[in-house]
Amino acid sequence: MTYHVPVMATEVVALLQPEPGACILDATLGGGGHAMLLANAIGPNGILIGVDRDNDALIAASEKLKSLPVEKRPRIELIHGRYDLVLDEIAQLGIERVSGALFDLGISSYQLDTPDRGFSFRYPSSPIDMRMDQGSIELTAADLLNDLPEGEIARVLRENGDERWASRIAKFVVERRNGAPYRTVGQLIDTVMAAMPAAARPRDIHPATRTFEALRIEVNKEFEALESALHKVIGLLAPGGRIAVLSYHSGEDRIVKRTFLNLSGKCICPPEQPYCICEARSPLVNLVTHKPLAPQVSEIAENPRSRSAKLRVAERRMLHDTDV
Repeated sequence: MTYHVPVMATEVVALLQPEPGACILDATLGGGGHAMLLANAIGPNGILIGVDRDNDALIAASEKLKSLPVEKRPRIELIHGRYDLVLDEIAQLGIERVSGALFDLGISSYQLDTPDRGFSFRYPSSPIDMRMDQGSIELTAADLLNDLPEGEIARVLRENGDERWASRIAKFVVERRNGAPYRTVGQLIDTVMAAMPAAARPRDIHPATRTFEALRIEVNKEFEALESALHKVIGLLAPGGRIAVLSYHSGEDRIVKRTFLNLSGKCICPPEQPYCICEARSPLVNLVTHKPLAPQVSEIAENPRSRSAKLRVAERRMLHDTDV
């Protein structure tokens, strides 16, 4: 299994400030790249909690972490599940607070490069699956394409993928599925290419990129899970503990930005709103990064998949009786 090089690893470790003996949560374990660095930092008296909804990732990360010398290895607890649904399991480990938490969102190189997972348009004969957890998620991307009404498909492409041709692609999907149900990646690519005028096709990315992103996000309920998880994990942070989030999609970054701003006590209602409806309250966090950090040019040159990364960090304020 080949997982991507951890993105902005130096910045993540520096901003999370993991100390020897700390308890750190890696909520998106992946292949364990960031986890290895964090484990080294917290040492044998620390605790590393790794969460991932993909069993393949847990296996790969477990093997990687075992390469740490026993005398330098922290207590390691790996949990299979969606990051917004595992807090009860963390509590069962006897852990009440964590000193730091990391979310590295999106999709791994391993998932993209494994044809039968159906995440990439590079394998036209692959099934359109896109489930991160094939054991617990029932509906595949093919199921959505074959069963959702045209208007709902358009909504998914527009809201999840910022796809300007969402309505036209949805129309073509419905027309074509009546002749043959969607089963392969190639069928979806052909539909997108037919629906999108040649002159309007992006030059910097594959024309089907946003459609694939949007369907993956919908299948795995990524936006819904992210907003819930951010609130829960910030509630789990010890005073002074930090949360770092790496996002690769504008929709993800909007959720992180709004959540951090709102929990820092800032009103996030639109300027034209006559009164606050976002329930801005006493701040729970301080913003460590007021604007997202981006990878260095040298990192992008070495790892092109890091080019869209944005890193935001917040710090838990002192606890009060009203905190959640």
